[in-house]
Amino acid sequence: MGSVEIRGITREFARDDGEQVIALSDVSLSIADDEFTSFVGPSGCGKTTLLRIIAGLDKASAGEIRVDGSLITSPDQKVGMVFQEYSLFPWRNVLRNVAFGLEMQGIPKEERYALARNYISLVGLSQFEQSYPYELSGGMRQRVAIARALATDPDLLLMDEPFGALDAQTRNHMQCELLDIWEKKKKTILFVTHSCDEAVFLSDRVVVLSPRPGRIRDIIPIPIPRPRDRTNAEFINLRRDILAMIENEEREEERIKCKSGYL
Repeated sequence: MGSVEIRGITREFARDDGEQVIALSDVSLSIADDEFTSFVGPSGCGKTTLLRIIAGLDKASAGEIRVDGSLITSPDQKVGMVFQEYSLFPWRNVLRNVAFGLEMQGIPKEERYALARNYISLVGLSQFEQSYPYELSGGMRQRVAIARALATDPDLLLMDEPFGALDAQTRNHMQCELLDIWEKKKKTILFVTHSCDEAVFLSDRVVVLSPRPGRIRDIIPIPIPRPRDRTNAEFINLRRDILAMIENEEREEERIKCKSGYL
């Protein structure tokens, strides 16, 4: 389970000065069960806004989101989300952080702790279940956040630049760990990133968004078998082509702004 239908999503909002801004315009996309899809594009193109709409944390001005056929209008147990900033409770240890969603669902203490321990083990932190967030590295804190999102058994996992704050070595390691978890649990994952390298390494498809208002510029299938070698010629070519597409969009946006007198 975990299919997603994004149908005609548009998001407009008013800035403090009263000007209307269109963040997303008529975005439509079908995502299959268990698919790993990444979203890339220039800063401000609406990637995070789209993820928040899918999560039920923000409302579209037009269009709809369906997960497994169910309309999403507010946060739903079918959908889990992992943020860049970890969002862990500093006063809860690892075990109680991971068990939080289960606690909110009313699952008895013994049962929820048993479930939480399974996911803590899955992310390789069994020895740290009594540790507090301040005692953990950035990579470990993000593993806790992933375990917490998975513990409620969502059909769909949304990830908003989850490794963006990590150093390069830890980031590469976390990418491999995420793929291992994905292959074991078979969740549908929608992943926002600024890194074309990360998108090509992880994804079945990469969705490229245009500058604001965000529209789907292209959808790039990644046919390279896993595990992927970043030095492989096909990998390098795909990464280069996606990056060039984004850079061309950014240059075109600047040209239009300059012509319109905004620059």
